[in-house]
Amino acid sequence: MKGYYFITDSALSKTGTLSDVQNAITARVSFIQYRNKNASIKQMCFEASQIKDLCSEKTKLIINDRADVALAVDADGVHLGQDDVTYEIARSLLGNEKIIGVTVHTLEEAISAEKKGADYLGISPIFGTTTKKDAGNATGVELIKEIKNECSLPLIAIGGITLENAKSVVDAGADGLCAISAVVAKENVKKEILKFQELFK
Repeated sequence: MKGYYFITDSALSKTGTLSDVQNAITARVSFIQYRNKNASIKQMCFEASQIKDLCSEKTKLIINDRADVALAVDADGVHLGQDDVTYEIARSLLGNEKIIGVTVHTLEEAISAEKKGADYLGISPIFGTTTKKDAGNATGVELIKEIKNECSLPLIAIGGITLENAKSVVDAGADGLCAISAVVAKENVKKEILKFQELFK
């Protein structure tokens, strides 16, 4: 799990979610996380199914928050926040073969998620962000270093990341990163993703 981690955002997108996903795939993104906080379950299942049709074995589809939607569309996994359904319930629903990522804001949450069996950790928010209203206070890159020292799971950094500060995130030990507005709000999504991918070479 190295490189740019793509999360959809229909509100910010200039060309639409499916177009963004296609561009992300051609930019060699390994993970597509479908996130839509405002859609009905019916709409989420429809859109997630469309995205799944675009993905291949090289590109995993992760559903944000909703283990039920992940189950319904047979996605590759789910990503859970601290206030979502518990890891234990998600695992019992999805089985041992599916990927479960967990967002953490502290070292304690990271250690707990690893002990429970999470497959990767999303550390958020690294910097101040307006993309996610309930993201909380910025942790800074020091938290990445702390978690890297204590946990062996892949670490995905998110929150307020731009091309200007992304290198500090990679240098701190992040295995991947997501910069939503720095990509989907631009005219050429593939081009912007490739700039981030270069940081991991």
